[in-house]
Amino acid sequence: MSVERHKAQVDAQELVAQTDTGARMLTGNVGRFVAIVAFTWSAFQLYVASSLPFWLVDTFGINLIFNNSEIRFIHVAFGLALAAFAYPLFGNSPRSRIPWYDWILAALGVFACLYLVVMKDGIAMRAGQPTQMDLIVSTIGMVVTGIAVFRSLGLALVIVASVFLFYVFFGNQPFIPEAIQWRGASYGKAMWHYWMQLEGVFGVAAGVSASMIFLFVLFGSLLEKAGAGNYFIKVAFALLGHLRGGPAKAAVVASAMSGLYSGSSIANVVTTGTFTIPLMKRTGFPAEKAGAVEVASSVNGQLMPPVMGAAAFLIAEFTGVGYHEVVKHAFIPAVISYIALVYIVHLEALKMNLRGLPKPPIHLTMMRRLMGVLIGFIGISVLGMAVYYGLGWVKVAFPQLTFTAVLGIFLLAYLFLINVAAKLPDLEVDDPNAPITELPLAGDVGRTGYYFILPIVILIWCILIERFSPSLSAFYATVAMIFIVLTHRPLKALLRQSNWRAEVRQGIADFVDGMIGGARNMIGIAVATAAAGVIVGTVSLTGAHQMIGELVEFLSGGNLLAMLLLVAVMSLILGMGLPTTANYLVVSSLMAPVIVELGAQTGFLVPLIAVHFFVFYFGILADVTPPVGLAAFAAGAISQGDPIRTGVQGFFYSIRTALLPFLFIFNTDLLLIDVGPVQAIFVFIVATIAMMLFAAAMQGYLLARSKVWESLVLLLVAFTLFRPGFWLDIVDDRYITTAGPPVIEKIGRAPIDTEVRLNLAGPDFDNPDDIITLTVPFTVPAEATVDGMARLEDQGLTIFEEDGKLLMDEPFPGTPFAQQLQKFDFYGDEPVTMVSAQVEAERMPKEIFYIPALLLLLLVVVSQRRRQTQPAF
Repeated sequence: MSVERHKAQVDAQELVAQTDTGARMLTGNVGRFVAIVAFTWSAFQLYVASSLPFWLVDTFGINLIFNNSEIRFIHVAFGLALAAFAYPLFGNSPRSRIPWYDWILAALGVFACLYLVVMKDGIAMRAGQPTQMDLIVSTIGMVVTGIAVFRSLGLALVIVASVFLFYVFFGNQPFIPEAIQWRGASYGKAMWHYWMQLEGVFGVAAGVSASMIFLFVLFGSLLEKAGAGNYFIKVAFALLGHLRGGPAKAAVVASAMSGLYSGSSIANVVTTGTFTIPLMKRTGFPAEKAGAVEVASSVNGQLMPPVMGAAAFLIAEFTGVGYHEVVKHAFIPAVISYIALVYIVHLEALKMNLRGLPKPPIHLTMMRRLMGVLIGFIGISVLGMAVYYGLGWVKVAFPQLTFTAVLGIFLLAYLFLINVAAKLPDLEVDDPNAPITELPLAGDVGRTGYYFILPIVILIWCILIERFSPSLSAFYATVAMIFIVLTHRPLKALLRQSNWRAEVRQGIADFVDGMIGGARNMIGIAVATAAAGVIVGTVSLTGAHQMIGELVEFLSGGNLLAMLLLVAVMSLILGMGLPTTANYLVVSSLMAPVIVELGAQTGFLVPLIAVHFFVFYFGILADVTPPVGLAAFAAGAISQGDPIRTGVQGFFYSIRTALLPFLFIFNTDLLLIDVGPVQAIFVFIVATIAMMLFAAAMQGYLLARSKVWESLVLLLVAFTLFRPGFWLDIVDDRYITTAGPPVIEKIGRAPIDTEVRLNLAGPDFDNPDDIITLTVPFTVPAEATVDGMARLEDQGLTIFEEDGKLLMDEPFPGTPFAQQLQKFDFYGDEPVTMVSAQVEAERMPKEIFYIPALLLLLLVVVSQRRRQTQPAF
């Protein structure tokens, strides 16, 4: 490896250390001490996720059970201590030792957190009435948290959190604009809110970090230490390296596989990019484009379920949607985004007339190769059905033995796959600058590490089939991964009749490194969720989201699309300085309820999960957005290209990702909301074609270089395939509207499970002089009577007719619509009225518009075939 290449790789690894794991590298006794602390943190998280605490109580009477609050306090304590140890405070702070002030900061952080554990009974007795010691501890904790945020995540999040704190204390001052003033809070009330209870630093975000995110990050760290990262890269190259732009396509696929378990786009860039970027350059990609492909694919890694950059768990927590449902909703957008990126790479290779890497000779006829593919597909399908239905039968016949059966199958499959892997040499980490005479056979590469997939299968099985909680699912998957890390090397050595004792030691070393690495990867996330808790706590204390919502609503003029654009820009700007998790927490807590509410007021019902995905997608895009996109700087360090140009090119490649959030807001089929299995397949195929056509339009190339009108037509076709309902709504009204008293009869005649949209109007609770409108969905309940008034009353809505109008009383608290209708003032001069009701009209299928769209596509294809100079694939 050349000196320049080695320096570039070191620079990239340094960037990962500075952003993800801490730039301070310690040796000697101090290094061992920090490693022990990190290992202990991982061990503690595994302990509290297991049933071991309850076993200790039942067997030995030893009560070491930690409740949810205590786990959060201890989790943040570890994060603050390791932040002080691993991240230098200033640019000139020592990197090889821990200065005295960092020891003090670590001790103060641990003290402030453990005070809440030790004094929990006294704190519960004096709720809301802090003592002087409480205020001192809270102040210390807040200051140490702020310093930890600064050193591990940078100044941006400190500034954002400080602005919110400033607003809490000085929001009632004359220099604050009257429109956003609030009554203010005393120092004691604020400190109690932020530190002494579960509303601020130790709020929902820290709880999710402690209960779910840590285990998934630990799982990914162990998987990486076992060698899965190198395995996924080699598999991707063996499968795709011989195609046009093969190394770039392999980079995309390898990043997608890494995204299954990795939550960091920057680490993903360095892990896969160290190998893929030099190979892309060797096959003809310019430095900036090679880096941009890796950046785009690595940033998209955070879209891949099940981890999704740690945000999947937060989305589930804040929306109340089950985690397995979040994974289902995320699947199609993530997969079609990656398919489109592979296609973009293919188009770039066509434009540059690139070739792939040398392909290994295959001594099989075409028929045998097709038969092999078919047999492989059938074999995987049969295996999948056997696992699903076989274990499903075990679950029904022997409900207590289901998990035991799963463990037995896992063990048998593991031993079989280890035996397969032992017959081949282990994969080596290649020098990307070494000449490649020919690619290895994909089958040989695959057989060396099929067992790496088993823990991922267990994870998905627990989440989707057993419906375990995400934390319990991650625990079982992590335990399976630990078992593999400890045993896969010795077992292969035994089967090869080589020195297995050395491999046992290597397995133990990999396990320890994985536990330490998992904890170090969690430092930034733990600190970020603690800091984001301050912001979320401010929103709950002050009601700031209402004020910001009114401001954004004013700026957008009440237009939903304009508001979505403002939120997208807000996410991109904040994301330049905040990590993805913190950015998502800040923007979603402020804006998600506002978007849903504005949509309801304009008659457009937006699912809350779609809004959270919208915010999350744009927060991810900030990692590639110049001038601050850190992933682009990591790729630039490896490619030796200009990082700004790399970021610009990477953002251009990622425009397809920016398009998706707008599409699934207006077409929730993409998120598989209320979509059956057959329709889901159809949606996936159509969405994939549409995204590829969009990519072709943006690249200006389909079969040949596109003319302007051809690119515009491709955009029109892609839009129609994505949202055919847009044209149908123009041609035919979507709803049949009934106004006034006949609404009651309409509701009475509606079939069971029909959704009726109720359009309401009345005075605004905050501004009684303003009349606002609101659309709420009403689903006719099962076993409902045919009396429309009774159907409404069963759901807590009391309606009465007066002067030809339908007037409404305030719903009782706890009834289905009480929360949604809080915006209305039911006791003002003007009554709240039910203006109209709407039901879906019987219309022709929206898919009919695919026909003219495909005819337009055919026109473009015919036009470009005359200019085509090389095969399209």
